[in-house]
Amino acid sequence: MNKVAKRLLTFFIGIPLVLIIVFCDYLNHLPLQIVLGVFAVLGANEFHNMASKNHRLFCKEIILIATALLPLGCYIFILLNLSLDITPWLYISIAILLMGIECFTAKTFEKSLEKIAYSLLAIFYCGFLITFISRMTLLQNSKYIISLFLIYVFMCDSCAWFFGILFGKSTRGFVAASPNKSLVGFIGGIIGSVAFGILFKILYPEVFTISYLNLSILGCITSISAIIGDLIESVFKRSCDIKDSGKLIPGRGGVLDSIDSVIIAAPIFYIGYNFLF
Repeated sequence: MNKVAKRLLTFFIGIPLVLIIVFCDYLNHLPLQIVLGVFAVLGANEFHNMASKNHRLFCKEIILIATALLPLGCYIFILLNLSLDITPWLYISIAILLMGIECFTAKTFEKSLEKIAYSLLAIFYCGFLITFISRMTLLQNSKYIISLFLIYVFMCDSCAWFFGILFGKSTRGFVAASPNKSLVGFIGGIIGSVAFGILFKILYPEVFTISYLNLSILGCITSISAIIGDLIESVFKRSCDIKDSGKLIPGRGGVLDSIDSVIIAAPIFYIGYNFLF
């Protein structure tokens, strides 16, 4: 099976499966929270594997535990009806703890800055950013709101790929981070994302009472963030001189190759939703 067929198979099986998980809202979306935690840890594992080829980090066990604590902690705070402002406090505490560990355990310090910086980036990128999806579970009509977010991201990615393949060959090389991506693909992804968001409002008008203009603005900033998420993952991989972060997802590569757009777009969607809705 070629890569295109694998990608299409993942799309038509994966997206319905994800939406089924989202619509199971038992105990503040427990199935989704479990998936987020698992993906955060798997993503951190891939990030550590990538970065440790050329850079120094804390041992993998420390990175994975610290990453897992963030989505787990955020979910516990939700269940206990505590302020989610505690989640960034948790990340700050982890950061200071790692700095302290380096101070008291390192014998030489030539690579200490690199070790701390890359380790905290791994925890932030794979653990902290994903907690913004957990935050969405507290919003009214959360299963529809999270579905809207995922539709924005998935349709942006899929439409960008589709329009880029069909019409974008002459506009490739627009971004050095990913030369095969095209300007036409980016534009097609944004338009497709907004269009499917509007379709979602047509299907569920009683849920999305926001104006079409605000919904389109939310779709634009979310899809642009998703594109940046895809590109920054390409930057990370080029920096580490690898093609894919892993091989777990057919047609996609690793976990990070599959959720790169989601984790960068999540905080932007969450912030935009709170302003526009």
